[in-house]
Amino acid sequence: MNETSPQLKVLSIDIGGSHIKATVLDQNGELLMDYNKVETPQPANPDNIVKAIKKLAKPLTGYNKISVGFPGYVRDSIVKTAPNLDNEAWANYNLGKKLEEELGYPARVVNDADMQGLGVVSGKGLELVLTLGTGFGTALLLDGKLLPHLEIGQSPITRHNSYDAYIGDKAFDLEGKKKWNIRMEKVLKVLKTLFNYDYLYIGGGNARELTFKLDKNVKLVTNQDGIKGGARLWADEKTPTPVVPSSTIK
Repeated sequence: MNETSPQLKVLSIDIGGSHIKATVLDQNGELLMDYNKVETPQPANPDNIVKAIKKLAKPLTGYNKISVGFPGYVRDSIVKTAPNLDNEAWANYNLGKKLEEELGYPARVVNDADMQGLGVVSGKGLELVLTLGTGFGTALLLDGKLLPHLEIGQSPITRHNSYDAYIGDKAFDLEGKKKWNIRMEKVLKVLKTLFNYDYLYIGGGNARELTFKLDKNVKLVTNQDGIKGGARLWADEKTPTPVVPSSTIK
């Protein structure tokens, strides 16, 4: 009698400037458990973030892979920048390896907008994903495949402001909703000209604050939609690989 391989089940984690959220997904990105969330610890350094993730993961069982969306530039699961967290502490930190050691399963870490993009795009044509929250996240996909990540949030939009500073949470609180929407209209016009995308998706906590009329090829999405990208991050593996030895979760 042949043993059947275990189905892919993914612990999907979204690290944000205000909260860290987690759930378990099946191979199709459907939720197997309710969302769990905690406030992002301060200071938001690697030690504190990993402790918070372990606290979130403890009641979530049955997974055999780990996916993480991180608010910064990430390459090969190694964090390069974290402008909205404790930036210096995160430089060249191998978050993927650390979570494998702590939770006992293979882990992949990507930019949070990239993971959201995997969860929401149609997979047809050039699609741009924006996340509006503590900062300004972006992801670009072609026919459903992630293109090299661009930290547009750190690029200038005015002589004195980056996108993060121009339309992030601090700008929303300082300038107010009306002026922030005027700024967002300007940003969308710039991005439309720059990328000539087929479709644009806008998510993040401040997406619901948009008040002007959006183009027909623009869609608002939720963080819940985005976290489903954690399953697509492992789409290249039909069945789970053997896990690394588990450590004790305290």
